[in-house]
Amino acid sequence: MKDDTISGEQLLSMLAALANPHRLRIIAALQSQGRNYVSQLAREIGISRPLLHLHLQKLEDAGLVTSQLELSPDGKALNYFEVSRFALEITPAAIAEAAKSLSTHLDP
Repeated sequence: MKDDTISGEQLLSMLAALANPHRLRIIAALQSQGRNYVSQLAREIGISRPLLHLHLQKLEDAGLVTSQLELSPDGKALNYFEVSRFALEITPAAIAEAAKSLSTHLDP
């Protein structure tokens, strides 16, 4: 996702999703090992499947990973995840541009 006009909401979503060590490890594992299904990824990272699901949902909502449900040869449903293509360049100018589109204004 290389977009010079990223919205403020998108930037906040991406930064919030990345501001967690488990989520960084998830992206690192998917980047280095390729797409993977939830049970296997949970074993590799060393966290429970329910916790992994929560983190994957946050990453998917931010557009950093994608999922695809597939059937295994024995008929089991496997939810595969992979890293989305994205590039995030954080500069003061990019932040200023993104801030222009924020829908929430904080009161002093």
